[in-house]
Amino acid sequence: MGDYDENTAFLGETGPYFWTTFFLLNTVFVSTGFNGLYIVFVGAAPKHHCLVLDANLTEEWRDAIIPVTLVDGEEVRSQCSRYKLDVVRNLSAEGYVPGRDVNLTSLEREGCLDGWNYSREIYQSNIVTEQWDLVCNNQWKVPFASSTLFVGYLLGSLISGQLSDFGRKKIVFISLAAQCVSVLLQSFSHSWRMFCIMFLFVGASQVSIYISAFVLTELLSKTMRVIFTALGAFLFYCFGYMTLPWIAYGIREWRTLLAVLSMTSVVYIPLWFIPESPRWLITQGRVEEAEAILRDAARKNEVEAPEIIFKESEMAINIGYFGLSLNTSNLSGNPFMNCFLSATAEVPAYVVSTCLLKKCPRRSLLSAFLVIGGGVLLLIQFIPDLALEMTGKFGFTMAFSIVYIYTAEIYPTVLRNVGMGMCSSAARIGSITAPYVIYLTYNKVLPYILMGSLTIASSVVNFFLPETLNRDLPETVEQMQECQIDDVLSMKDKKHNILVILRSANVLLTTLLCSFL
Repeated sequence: MGDYDENTAFLGETGPYFWTTFFLLNTVFVSTGFNGLYIVFVGAAPKHHCLVLDANLTEEWRDAIIPVTLVDGEEVRSQCSRYKLDVVRNLSAEGYVPGRDVNLTSLEREGCLDGWNYSREIYQSNIVTEQWDLVCNNQWKVPFASSTLFVGYLLGSLISGQLSDFGRKKIVFISLAAQCVSVLLQSFSHSWRMFCIMFLFVGASQVSIYISAFVLTELLSKTMRVIFTALGAFLFYCFGYMTLPWIAYGIREWRTLLAVLSMTSVVYIPLWFIPESPRWLITQGRVEEAEAILRDAARKNEVEAPEIIFKESEMAINIGYFGLSLNTSNLSGNPFMNCFLSATAEVPAYVVSTCLLKKCPRRSLLSAFLVIGGGVLLLIQFIPDLALEMTGKFGFTMAFSIVYIYTAEIYPTVLRNVGMGMCSSAARIGSITAPYVIYLTYNKVLPYILMGSLTIASSVVNFFLPETLNRDLPETVEQMQECQIDDVLSMKDKKHNILVILRSANVLLTTLLCSFL
């Protein structure tokens, strides 16, 4: 088979066929915007303090039994301790008045032995306020639950690339069904362990949707592929992300919220009209099926197909991105509005990156955006929290939108699904650590210094990758061989396996470092 883009040039760069495929394929990403970040609300810890069940205390002692400390000039009730109940009960029975007859700071303290009393002002219930009580000594279980999602991403990345060889379209539908079932079963979790296990499957199915859908950009023309990868996919994801806080605002009970989100998968039935990838069919020797799809595309685009179409031939961004996204519930102000603003910050980033990708080199753009995002994070102490979060999110989002199309353009068709899976797997390392990075609260600026420094480092490594601007998607390793590893070393005379190894190593190293953003 000759050059695929050259053989299919008769279809043009746009047209009804490409636009229909574009919008149908993009709808996949709406659900990933829902299901990737609902832990922000499902795992948020509301205001809480120790529950006191003893009814023999006077009203004064019932109010005073929870220690109060001054934080930034404001009195804050302890969330994890109370004055020892036996001592308080005796003092109450003897008629002592707290603060007048008794110096409260001299009293012994104990943990919340009877559980906690949670504020219902924002959340009616979530996994924290369930009988699981994920606060104080069990507070670590919330970021652990978040990490299980990203471990699922890692597992899904490892296998989805291989599974795509059984058919890009099939894997998209199987992954959508798996995501729907996983989120629904998670809503019935009877324990924290079950919640984490199901979150693992949610992550695996979601990243499989991502990879399979991005690989299906093979269906699109070069122009549409850039728009899809830089703007369409992420913008539709952003629509889902922006809608999430409003759904969560209307449904304050976490089990109902998850059940509703799982049912959104029914809107993807029209995706069945997306054809299988002709590029993939050709690599499988199914040339007649590929030609049939292209002739149907020509009919929809109202162009005439030639008599014979094919002839015999001659990513760390994740820790920065998810760290900032998962941190919205820790910012001051309304958590639903913070989440919405965080999602809104992505829209202009996708628009700007789409415009720049049409003319600017991918390698330089990616490094520039990484430097911008990392530099902003290093200046956190000089910028208000919310402003920093939004500015950093803007930079990371632009880098995030570029890295996917860059990765897809580097690998040939025969390795593209595997390459996307490998790079996505490397990126999961950053995603898994993201929930813990934002909990380094003993030093406010430490998480941002860590993320900013690693971001700058990844931007440097990125310069060792090849440039793909204005190049056709390679179909085989032989065609990939025509690209240079860098500006000095040409691989035209090297063995195929050396080219694949070096390029994969560069991509994986960059993606791995990007994952620590």
